[in-house]
Amino acid sequence: MASAALPVNAVSSDLPELGDAAHEVLPPQLQRKLGAEFYNEIRLREPSYIDDPEVSGYVNRVGRRLVSASADPNGRFTFFVLRDRQINAFATFGGYVGVNTGLLLAARTESEFAGVLAHEVSHVIQQHLARGFMAAQNQQISSLASLALIVLAARAGGNTGQMAQGAGQAIQAANIQSQLAYSRDFEREADRVGFTTLAKAGYDPKGMADFFERLQKATALYENNAPVYLRTHPLTTERISDMQGRAHNAPYKQIRDSQEFYLVRAKLRVMESTPQDAMAEFETQLRERRFAHESAVWYGMSRAQLRQGNFPEAEKSLLQARKLATANPMFETLAAEIKMAEKEIGAATAIYREGYKRYPNDEAIMLGLVNALQLQGQNEAAIQIIDARINRGVRDPKLYLLQAQSYAALGKSVQSRRATAEAYALNGQTQAAVEQLELAQREARQFQEQSMIDSRLRVLRAQVLEERKAANQSPF
Repeated sequence: MASAALPVNAVSSDLPELGDAAHEVLPPQLQRKLGAEFYNEIRLREPSYIDDPEVSGYVNRVGRRLVSASADPNGRFTFFVLRDRQINAFATFGGYVGVNTGLLLAARTESEFAGVLAHEVSHVIQQHLARGFMAAQNQQISSLASLALIVLAARAGGNTGQMAQGAGQAIQAANIQSQLAYSRDFEREADRVGFTTLAKAGYDPKGMADFFERLQKATALYENNAPVYLRTHPLTTERISDMQGRAHNAPYKQIRDSQEFYLVRAKLRVMESTPQDAMAEFETQLRERRFAHESAVWYGMSRAQLRQGNFPEAEKSLLQARKLATANPMFETLAAEIKMAEKEIGAATAIYREGYKRYPNDEAIMLGLVNALQLQGQNEAAIQIIDARINRGVRDPKLYLLQAQSYAALGKSVQSRRATAEAYALNGQTQAAVEQLELAQREARQFQEQSMIDSRLRVLRAQVLEERKAANQSPF
């Protein structure tokens, strides 16, 4: 993809001094802990959380590309997606950034989508949430988890706001929502920093201005019910003009959207509607030749036909999608999913195996292959694949849960409990992890295995004590 070289000054010379005040109220370690608790609440309990490796993988790749081009290229960020048609994205403590499906579907180009993410990344890097939260530091909040739910209620909108009510925090959420909204100064700062990041990452710098301008024009249609994004990100004509001026002064380079951008959007359209409605939309696009990426339309039709149970037509549509585009792992996973739906598990496994050879780092293919192997009772082979990914440093609770399932199927309860404990630990459920290891400790018979369990137990028990101490000392 071509990059847009933009002659800009070093970001640090443009930015205000942040000072230590925000860090005194919310130290970086506390922010990261808060963000992790927030994310775990979302991931484990929020129905709108999309646990789809292709969708979340794409969003994280765009996000990491932006972070690498930012003023904090080594910053720790996690991007996740919520099923919500409202146009929204939000950043919270510790570099956790949420994206609604409505934003992905509303963006007309990849640079527009990346522009919003760059804006949110800039809010995190500039410590805007921590600086803004200083005004609310006198609020009495019982725990970090409660604060996480309040932030979610104030930022995410839609169905996710119900979590705060479920936790008994609705009144507190309402009280501080206005204080969590970004000020106009913060917005201008995020525009400026985000614009630089967007250009350095190789996206079209016009994307940010184009998207916000369209959002501003559409606001008139909402009357008193503005989109969630505009409620926490005040938008002004001045900001739009400033972004347009920066884009106008940037050297022109044509930026092509990635194929993955359109494939992910097509997949989301099928997920967000009935297969009949999705089919009608894709058929209209083909009939009227109204599309930006024809292959993605056929891919979307194939997914809709799969949901309808029309497997032969799904295969035909996928074949047409392949003819119109370059190779992509999303084609392989869909081909395998069709075979799985047809109960041809052997054929699906063969597709996954070939895809795994070509795309060894693709999470969706790896997870699909593991699932297919487990269904066929090939648990040793499944464990080998999982272990290879873990040994490469991937720390994902899903991997450990799959590992636990395969060990359990093989009758290896100690290894299964150890894997389950690691999944709990990654989910922030440290006490539950300790309990699993204590059970494994009682069942273990080999000295080496007992030693390894003892060593891990000491670490996790110490972590439990630290968490309890931190909770007692928390200013919240």
